[in-house]
Amino acid sequence: MTILRRRNPLSQPLPAGERGFTAKRADIPPLPTTGPGLNPRPLMPSFLDFEKPISELESRIEDLRETAQSGDLNIDSEIGRLEAKSDRMLRDTYAKLTPWQKTQVARHPDRPHFKDYVEALFDDFVPLAGDRKFGEDAAVVGGFARLGGRRLMLIGQEKGDDTASRLKHNFGMAKPEGYRKAVRLMALADRFGLPVVTLVDTAGAFPGVQAEERGQAEAVARGTEQCLALKVPMVAAIVGEGGSGGAIAIAAANRVLMLEHSVYAVISPEGCASILWRTAEKAADAAEAMRVTAQDLKQLGIIERIVPEPVGGAHRDPALAMRTLGEALEEELDSLSAQSGDALRAQRRSKYLAIG
Repeated sequence: MTILRRRNPLSQPLPAGERGFTAKRADIPPLPTTGPGLNPRPLMPSFLDFEKPISELESRIEDLRETAQSGDLNIDSEIGRLEAKSDRMLRDTYAKLTPWQKTQVARHPDRPHFKDYVEALFDDFVPLAGDRKFGEDAAVVGGFARLGGRRLMLIGQEKGDDTASRLKHNFGMAKPEGYRKAVRLMALADRFGLPVVTLVDTAGAFPGVQAEERGQAEAVARGTEQCLALKVPMVAAIVGEGGSGGAIAIAAANRVLMLEHSVYAVISPEGCASILWRTAEKAADAAEAMRVTAQDLKQLGIIERIVPEPVGGAHRDPALAMRTLGEALEEELDSLSAQSGDALRAQRRSKYLAIG
């Protein structure tokens, strides 16, 4: 997946050889960003391959804006016409995305991540660490929180949004200790009668040797088992990628929601294509055959609800996307709150036994 990104040169980090001179530069005032003759170009959104025509049009709009600001030409009407055209192109493009294009959108680096949802939707988040057996896994984050005043247990996968955080969180791919931590937190929620909310965003469980040595398959199975055993309401939301058992281990819930352009599958399209056709270049064909989109999965009865995203995807208006998901989560929790523990567990088990 190629990302076309235009950046403000003033926002770029110093080259590696200059980073050690920060202290010597402390007395130099920052460059002004506003004032006569200064019209810095704002950061442009990241564009995917299939958005190239939109990218070119928005670049042209930005160039016209700079021209209008630096001279006496009045080209507001031309800018308005091009903006309307860009909006139409964006709506038309996202109204007919293919499964592979939706997969690319689901993986977009600027989509909201777990930490963003915590900051935007949840209050009093108290992170809890460790599986009490081996250690801590930063790919899975969880703890007590409040949503709209309701106390609950929040668990999710964090991919990270820069090189350091992606390495810290292992790109959202959990190891056995991550899933065992999730099991511990779900059991804790069950003990205190707290509903469980999970936010799923992972390419899958970590496939490394160390994970296999520590019982990755067993840990994923235990996570699924704990989901099915809960006597409290459980709501899961696929907010980006829902990959393989690494996703379902924390998503075997009473209600499963998917953001409009998220994907959920037993294997990645590239992995499927490599197995069937011996080449990842057939990933688009695999995505089509696997029916990975929210719309397909709603039709198949795998999920209960599709949460709409802003036009152009959640990455174009993260605040709106997160607010919409928060409202959907509250509605689902309200609908489950009156049911008994036995009824919740029976509904969850019958739902998954019927799939297949």
